Amino acid sequence: MAGGWNKVGFKVPSKPEHSMNTVVVAKAQAQDRQQRPSPGHRAGPADHGAVWELFEKKNYELRIAGGAVRDLLSGVTPQDIDFATTATPAEMKELFTSAGVRLINNKGEKHGTITARLHEENFEITTLRIDVATDGRHAQVQFTTDWHKDAERRDLTINSMFLGLDGTLYDFFNGYEDLKSKKIRFVGKASERIQEDYLRILRYFRFYGRIAEKPGDHEPTTLQAIKENAKGLAGISGERIWVELKKILVGNHVNHLVQLLYELDIAQYIGLPPDGNLEEFARVTKNIQNLSPKPMTVLASLFKGKDDVTNLDLRLKISKEEKNLGLFLVKHRQELTKAVGSEPLRPYQDFLMDSREAHTNSKIFELLKYQGEEQLLKAMQEWTVPTFPISGHDLRKMGVTSGKEIGTALQQLREEWKRSGYHMDKEELLSCLKRL
Repeated sequence: MAGGWNKVGFKVPSKPEHSMNTVVVAKAQAQDRQQRPSPGHRAGPADHGAVWELFEKKNYELRIAGGAVRDLLSGVTPQDIDFATTATPAEMKELFTSAGVRLINNKGEKHGTITARLHEENFEITTLRIDVATDGRHAQVQFTTDWHKDAERRDLTINSMFLGLDGTLYDFFNGYEDLKSKKIRFVGKASERIQEDYLRILRYFRFYGRIAEKPGDHEPTTLQAIKENAKGLAGISGERIWVELKKILVGNHVNHLVQLLYELDIAQYIGLPPDGNLEEFARVTKNIQNLSPKPMTVLASLFKGKDDVTNLDLRLKISKEEKNLGLFLVKHRQELTKAVGSEPLRPYQDFLMDSREAHTNSKIFELLKYQGEEQLLKAMQEWTVPTFPISGHDLRKMGVTSGKEIGTALQQLREEWKRSGYHMDKEELLSCLKRL
C-alpha cells in the first residue's frame, strides 16, 4: 500500500526502513506538508487526535495497536481501533477524569484496559504488558513501558505492530514484511505462543484464511508445533472455539484448513465428528464459495447424521438457531431437491408453504447454497410468498356453517391452490368448492 492518509485519518507508511535495533520505523512524509493535519486534527473521527493530545501533554506514549495496524497497512478500514500506551490504568484514569472524559466498562482495568467515552465514541486503551504466568487459557500480566516486550507476547507477527499517530510504524518481528508477502507466522517460537493460549491454534488458521494467498503455504515447524499442542484445545471453552471456527468456515482456503484440522488431530478436541465427511465437505465448499453461506451451512457438510449436530452443540454451545439449521440441512439435503422440468423451484416453494416452523425461508436459502444452486437461490429470494385467498368467512357466505366442514374444505381448497402453482384466485377456488 502506498503511503498516504488512510480513510480513518492516519498516515500510513510507504517504505519502512530497518533501524539498528531491528524495529521497523517508517516516518511517513506528506506529499504537501501544507496539507498535513495538525496533531489535534484527524480525518474521520477527530477525537483520535484529541485523545493523543491528552497523552502527549503528560508525556505518555500512545500508539494504535494490533489488528487495526494490520488493517490500516492492508488498506482496510478497521472495525475497531485499539490503542496501547505506556501510561498505567491509574494514570489513565487520572488523565481522563481531569479532562472531564467519562470512563465506562471498568471490567478490563485489572488487565490494563481503560475505556473512555468521548464525543459518542469509545476508546479502548491498554497499558503495555508482559505475561508473568499463563495456563493455556488466561494470563497474569504485569505492566511495562517496554514496547518490544508487549509485542513479544502477541500471537502473530502481523498482529504485533504498533502505529504512531504521526505515521511511525513500530515493527519488532517483521510483521510488515509478512503482511506484504501474505505469510502467517507466530511471534518467536510457535510452541511458546500456543502454550500461552491454545486458542491461538485456531487464530492461526483464521488469519491464514484471511491473509494467505494460497493453501498449503505453511512453515513445517509451525504445523508440527500445532499438532504437538492440539490437545490443549480440550481445555478451551466451546464458546471461544466457536467464535474462531465460524470465521474459519467463511474465510478463504476453508477446505484446505478443515482438512488440516483432521490431519493435525485438532478436530476431536473442538466438537467436529471424528469421521467427518471430508469428501462431501470438499464438494460443498467448492460450490458454495461465492454464495455467502452461514458458517453452519458450510460445517453441515461434514456431518453424516443428526448426532453429529448434537455432539457439536454439546461441545461448542452453539445457538438454537444454528443447531436447528444444522439439523434441517442434514435432514433435507438429499430429499428436498429441485424438480425436473419447467418448475424446478416447486419442491422448495411447496415445502415453505406447508411449513409451520419459523424461519423456514432462510433455512431453504441456506439449503440452496449448500446444494450449489445459485440461480435457484436468486429466484427463491425474489419469490413473494403468496397469500391463500380463501377464509372461513368466505365459506360461511357459501353456506358452510360447521366448523369441522369449514376446516376440511379449507384444506381441500388449499391443496387445489397448491396444485395450480398458487395461481388460482378466490373465484376459481370457490367454484372448485361446488365440485368438492
